[in-house]
Amino acid sequence: MKPALNPETCVREDDREVPKDCSAKRQRTGPKVPLTLPVTPSRYDGPFPFYRRPAEMGHFSLDAQRCYHGDARQLRYYTPPPAEGPSPGFDLRDGYRDRYVRQDESVREGLDHLLKWITQNRKLLPTEDKGRPLNADFVTWRGHLTKVLTTPYETQEGWLLAVTLFRGTLYISEVETEAARKQREERSELLKELMYMGYKFEQYMCADTPDGTPDPTGVVNTNEAYCTVIRTRLGTHSLLFSGEVDCTDPRSPWSDPPSCYVELKTSKVMHSPGQRKSFYRHKMIKWWAQSFLPGVSRIVAGYRGPEGSIVGLETFETMKIFQLIREDPGCWKPAVCMNFCAAFLAFVKKVVTEDNPKLVHLFTWEPGHPVSFTVHRDSDYTFLPDWYVEALSTEKPPTPRIPD
Repeated sequence: MKPALNPETCVREDDREVPKDCSAKRQRTGPKVPLTLPVTPSRYDGPFPFYRRPAEMGHFSLDAQRCYHGDARQLRYYTPPPAEGPSPGFDLRDGYRDRYVRQDESVREGLDHLLKWITQNRKLLPTEDKGRPLNADFVTWRGHLTKVLTTPYETQEGWLLAVTLFRGTLYISEVETEAARKQREERSELLKELMYMGYKFEQYMCADTPDGTPDPTGVVNTNEAYCTVIRTRLGTHSLLFSGEVDCTDPRSPWSDPPSCYVELKTSKVMHSPGQRKSFYRHKMIKWWAQSFLPGVSRIVAGYRGPEGSIVGLETFETMKIFQLIREDPGCWKPAVCMNFCAAFLAFVKKVVTEDNPKLVHLFTWEPGHPVSFTVHRDSDYTFLPDWYVEALSTEKPPTPRIPD
C-alpha cells in the first residue's frame, strides 16, 4: 500500500482499505441532492484529509505539432547553473520575436490526450466489476483539480467544469468561461511576453539528456509537452489524472517519479517583506497545489529583474511550503484546500448519477458564490469522443483505433 501525504506534519500515514464506490450503481436515495456547494474557507478548516502518496502509472509526450506519443521523448533534464558565482543573468526576452511557436489556445483539446493513454493502458487499471472498466472514481487533468483546490481563496477568476459519468467513472473536463475567453483574446503584449519568459526560463534550465547542456538558442515551442499520469486517493475518492512535467532531476535523492520531477517557475524579484508576504498569499498557493497534487517534490523559482533577466534562483520543497505561510494568520491553509476538494468530489458524486456519455452536468463557480450546476443532454458540452466510448464499451481492452 502506498503511504499518504500530510504536509502539515510531514509524516507518512498508513493507507487503509475503503469500500468500493461503484459510481454506475449509485442511486438517488437518502437525503435530497444538494443544489449548491458552499465555498467559505471556514467551513473546511479542519484536519488535513487522507491523501495517498501519488504513484505514477505512466506518461506520454506531445510533439511540436501537438501529436500524441505514448513515450517519454519530450522529457527534459534539470540542469541548473552553478550554485556559486554571479546571478545566472538569463535573458528571458531572447527569441520572443523570432524563435517562438505558440500553441493554438483556441483549440479545445478536452481530455483527449489522457483518454488516448487510458485506451492503450487499461491493463494498468484492472477492476473486477464488469460494469466498470477503470478502477478510478475520477479522471481529469491536474490543472482542473488545481483550480478546485484553490477555489476557497480565489477572488478573481471563476470556472466551469463539465462532468460526465460513464461506466462507473466520472470524467471532469474544463469549459472556457466567457471571461477567460475574452481575457485570452485581448491579452496584452506585455502579458504575452511574460508568458513567454516562463517557457524561456525552462529552456535555460533544462537539457535534452541527463548529462547534456541547455541550449537557449533553440526555438521555444509550447506545443511540446511531457505528461505524467498519476493515480492517488483523496479521502474515499480514487483519482486518475495527468499533468505536464517541466523536467526530471537525474541527480535527485528521490530517483523514482513523480518525486524526482521539478517544477520551474518565474516571478518578479521581491525587494520588501510586504512583497514576499503578498507572494506567499497569492502566488504560492497555486504553485503548491500544482506540485502537491502529483507529488512533485521541488519548485525552482527564477526571479526576474525589470529588464527581463534572471537575477536569482530559489528552491522550495513542496512538503515544507506550509512552514513558510503558517505564521501569517491571513494566509491560505493547505487543509482547507484539500478538504474543499474532497467536498467538491463528494458533491459531484451526489449530483451526477446517470451513467450516460452524452449527458453533461456543468458545474459553475464565480467568486463570492457557491458552486452550482446545470444539466445538458446531447449538447455542445459533450466531451467524451465516440472512439473512447466505443473502446471502453467492450469487455476486454481492444487494440484501440485512435485518431491522430
